Amino acid sequence: MSNKNTEPDFFVYEESFRIPGYECDINHKLKPAAFFRYLTEAAGAHAEKLGAGFNAMHERNLFWVHSRMKIQFLKFPKVGERITLRTWPKTIQQKLFFIRDYEIYSESGEKIAAASSAWLLIDSVSRRMVPSLSAGIQLPSNPSLVGLNEPLERLGLALNGEKRLSRTASYSSLDLLNHVNNSRYVEWICDAFQTDLINQNEMDWMQINYDHETRPGEEVSVFLNPVVSQSNLWALEGVNQSDNQRSFEALVQWKNQPE
Repeated sequence: MSNKNTEPDFFVYEESFRIPGYECDINHKLKPAAFFRYLTEAAGAHAEKLGAGFNAMHERNLFWVHSRMKIQFLKFPKVGERITLRTWPKTIQQKLFFIRDYEIYSESGEKIAAASSAWLLIDSVSRRMVPSLSAGIQLPSNPSLVGLNEPLERLGLALNGEKRLSRTASYSSLDLLNHVNNSRYVEWICDAFQTDLINQNEMDWMQINYDHETRPGEEVSVFLNPVVSQSNLWALEGVNQSDNQRSFEALVQWKNQPE
């Protein structure tokens, strides 16, 4: 793991654990949504150490919202394998987006995933975004420490797709902020694909942009269409049926299962 011994513990958060069976699929591999859960939980744990965790933000009428995430899957760990996850705040973009990167390693030290994410601070009363300077949040800056060196741009490709499923925001899909949890959207994305496609292929990468929150009782329909110009690349969007706003948009690239 690069630079592991030279980075202050304050700047980089690290934890190791074994993959439980309930997070794995029929191929005994970790599900994509589980990756998102692990990365999100690690970000929260590190924010807590940095004095910007859930309780500290709540006292200031602020909360963190996951805005965008892109993850490159290099190898899917299997049930029982031990992995190590590392994460750190990288920089601030456009005075609004707090960029945080990640790396995941196998027990032997092989990098198996890399990701980059963008977070926003939201005022809990007005529900509006709060610029970094106004928030007064002092996080470490590590612009030279890169997990995934790719921009998190708007996608805008999921148009006129085929409706594949609808899901209602209910108890099991809601989080601490009483809206649909970010990893739940990833589950819905995976459910939009045919089971045979998932079992016979492996996800290469995914980017998901969270556009509008989904509240209890609201129904989201997931639409899917292939990106014609690129093989095995699919665009998706989740549309809130209560107001016709987009809850999320995503791109998913598939590749053949390794031998």
